[in-house]
This record gives sequence, structure tokens and C-alpha cells, in this order.
Amino acid sequence: MDDVRSVRMDEETRNEFLGTGGTGVVSFAPDEAGEAPFSLPVSYGYDAESGDFYFRLATGPDAGKADFVDRRTPVSFVAYETLDGRWESVVATGRLEEVTEAAIDSDVVQAMRNVEIPLVDVFDRHPREVEFGFYRLVPEEVTGKREARTED
Repeated sequence: MDDVRSVRMDEETRNEFLGTGGTGVVSFAPDEAGEAPFSLPVSYGYDAESGDFYFRLATGPDAGKADFVDRRTPVSFVAYETLDGRWESVVATGRLEEVTEAAIDSDVVQAMRNVEIPLVDVFDRHPREVEFGFYRLVPEEVTGKREARTED
């Protein structure tokens, strides 16, 4: 019989898992108690040196998330996958900040060069017709866990 439990990832393992980017789910805090969070799948870039996450989010009028981003509401971001039949996940919490050309400093420029945000086509029209904005999550907290099995 298998005993399935989780173990915390150390920083090196967490950075290896996140790589320079991938996919996950970002959830925005609701406006009022009792409402469900607004969650959506996203592509992300990750800079291991700073620990920051970068997102390319659709921002047009049909995107649905513009109100949440504009309010700078708290978010949680989850990256996860199953490798060799065992799950791994990283959860980061904080607030998104828009990365505008005017706000880009040399550290952000370097970080943006180091990350790889996959372009995943999930839109009803060609991605060239979709408005995008770039956002950064400087996490307040990051935790990583992976499944560890021991045989009884």
C-alpha cells in the first residue's frame, strides 16, 4: 500500500520546476465575501534570479479580467504538473503590477529577456487581433510542494 504525502520544495527545486516559463492558473480575489474568485489559465514567464513572475494577459473589453487587474486585487498563481506519475505544484501570492514601457527599469528589461512566456492560442480570433498587456507578480509568498511516496 502506498502512503502518499507531500514534501516542500527547496528554492533550487522550485526554480528548476518553474524553469523560465510555462502555464498555470491565476485567481483574482472576489469583490465581496461569498463570491467565487475569478480564475483563468495563463502562460507565465519566471525569473529565478528575482523570483518574479511575468504574464501576458489579454486586456481588451472582452477579456473579463481588466477590472480585477486595475483594482490591484490580491492574486494567487498556481503552476502544476504531473511528472513520472507524481504531482508537483508551486503557489505564489501577491498583487499584479502592470509593466509599461515608462515603468520598465533595467532590472525588468533583463528579467523580461530571461523569461519565456508561451503563446497559447485560446482565443476566438487570431492572437494578433487581441490586445495584450504585460504584468509582473512580485510574490509576497511562494511555496512549492511535490508528492513523495513511501512504501508500507
